[in-house]
Amino acid sequence: MTDKQFNFQQGFTFSKHIPEEISHFDRVFDVFKDLLTHTSGDIEEAFEWLDMLDKEYDIFTDEYTLEDFEEDLKKRGYIKEEDPEDGNSGTGKGKNILTAKLEAALREFALDQIFGKLKKSGIGNHRTTKTGVGDERDGENRNFQYGDDLSTVNMTESLKNAQINNGISDLRMTEDDLIVEETKHKAQMSTVLMIDISHSMILYGEDRITPAKKVAMALVELIKRKYPKDSIDIIVFGNEAWPIKIKDLPYLQVGPYHTNTVAGLELAMDILRRKRNTNKQIFMITDGKPSCLKLPTGEYYMNSVGLDEKIVSECLNKAAQARKLKIPITTFMIAQDPYLRQFVNAFTAQNKGKAFLTGLSGLGQMIFEDYEKNRIKRI
Repeated sequence: MTDKQFNFQQGFTFSKHIPEEISHFDRVFDVFKDLLTHTSGDIEEAFEWLDMLDKEYDIFTDEYTLEDFEEDLKKRGYIKEEDPEDGNSGTGKGKNILTAKLEAALREFALDQIFGKLKKSGIGNHRTTKTGVGDERDGENRNFQYGDDLSTVNMTESLKNAQINNGISDLRMTEDDLIVEETKHKAQMSTVLMIDISHSMILYGEDRITPAKKVAMALVELIKRKYPKDSIDIIVFGNEAWPIKIKDLPYLQVGPYHTNTVAGLELAMDILRRKRNTNKQIFMITDGKPSCLKLPTGEYYMNSVGLDEKIVSECLNKAAQARKLKIPITTFMIAQDPYLRQFVNAFTAQNKGKAFLTGLSGLGQMIFEDYEKNRIKRI
């Protein structure tokens, strides 16, 4: 492969391609970030995996060892030693923990893996096709109408009109001379991402929680870079549902839980009710059927066998409630069982939302594309 440059006098000039020099640290760092996501932020376990991979694939050399890599991580501010007093280790030396810098690097790594190299571009926002008194000029001009904001008047075009209509010797401007620039509204989006952390997310020899974490981290990073006026909240649901902070995403783990989809939807709608944005949506990543409800008495009603009519009925009620609140729900179901498909179809019909029956490999791309499509329309 060769590099080529264009010279206007001589045409194309070809030269031998020289691979970009990659430092020892950067070469290992990408592998390490992937391992950290799989180990839910457990640095010591990630180091153990790195050591095992080294024995098979010769990741390290005499020149650059695992110890050198660990030292580089500390020097660059990616990891630090936990205070022994806080950690109660009693060894006099704290264990390694992630810093905020590494948590941010994991989100960026997830974004690059799933969505490709996306550059931050200006104020990105959700554009609509509606014109009127908005906040983004689109280059279209029209005559002034009563009630138009004076800040939208195009003075250059208006002065030109005044000269044409009244002449240079008697330059005066009337309402008929005024030209305004059309503007478009920028719509803001509030999104709640629901992640199923029930035990089935790691059953059957398939790790489903790691791709879900990567998607969440990538979506957060995408919004922060391209659409900073948007908001995203992350909630997890098992027997109950609770919100988690963005910085907690790398440490997310599956628990010994059933799947209380109703609790997740209730919390998601409660969060979105408090948002002032017009555009609101819920993304739900789940791999199985709803199998749990919290009764008014505070007790849990659980049934993992088949589709429980009582639990399904409550789920459908929540889907309909979200529809009345104009909150569409997009479900990403990581399962292929026919009876689960029937449930998802009924749930989607009640909400008038969307559903994707997907495997793990295309999950991130599907969520990205759906988010982008929702940006260009008012929901």
